[in-house]
Amino acid sequence: MQKLLLFIDKASTFVGHLFSWFIVALTLLISWEVYSRYVLDNPHPWAFDVMIMFYGTLFMMSGAYTLAKSGHVRGDVLYGFFRPRTQATIDLILYFVFFIPGVIALCWAGYTYAAESWAINEHSNITADGPPIYPFKTIMPVAGAILLLQGVVEIVRCVICIKQGEWPSREEDVEEVDVDKLKEMVHVKTEDIEKLDALVVKQEGAR
Repeated sequence: MQKLLLFIDKASTFVGHLFSWFIVALTLLISWEVYSRYVLDNPHPWAFDVMIMFYGTLFMMSGAYTLAKSGHVRGDVLYGFFRPRTQATIDLILYFVFFIPGVIALCWAGYTYAAESWAINEHSNITADGPPIYPFKTIMPVAGAILLLQGVVEIVRCVICIKQGEWPSREEDVEEVDVDKLKEMVHVKTEDIEKLDALVVKQEGAR
């Protein structure tokens, strides 16, 4: 069971990493459009629509990845003080009350919107000759399905935690740098850094 959970974690991570390249594409697109508009005096009417689609795609397709890493913001400040069994019980209830119905609604509505968009060959009407919208709307049910699959994994994790009293392992990924842990790794103390800062200031003042 644990291997299956980690496999789905890896799949969600792969999707998240893959679509993270949209950040680079979006940055390049915005930079080029600004240059083209203000330097070349040649703006592109379709650029605004494409920027929105890129950002929306990035946002939706990173949902399962963020859930796999337990990275979504929690509003309950007391949650971290609870025992794992209590945390898992709360999560399990919330998954069934809010998450599952919400994501199923997303998949259903997204499929309907995408099917209608493909049927009429929908294009953006924000600008003249706007880009096609149906590929973007197809992302909605796809992202919902991946998120739902990862949600099932999290529900299984909750059940395992309730039975065993501790959370099962997750697929590891790159995390933000913890300054204190970094100091421990390189064997540097805060006092050493303060002494070095004082020495640099002293040398600068002597010049």
